[in-house]
Amino acid sequence: MPSIEIQVVEGVFSDEEKRRIIEDVTDAFAGVAGQTIRAGTSVRIQEIRSGSWGYAGKQITTEVALEMKNRG
Repeated sequence: MPSIEIQVVEGVFSDEEKRRIIEDVTDAFAGVAGQTIRAGTSVRIQEIRSGSWGYAGKQITTEVALEMKNRG
């Protein structure tokens, strides 16, 4: 069955936000793949340690990711 992995920088999303991400991603996938597939869909959020990720040649820390998130 489908396995969806989402990687984020640690400390950016609360447990409630992660719960919502898992629910919404599952719903979106089921909307395309069908409701029968929904029951077997696995969503995993992997938190990457602050500073261990780079984007466009720049190191991403929790603080930088929070700034990005808060910009909307």
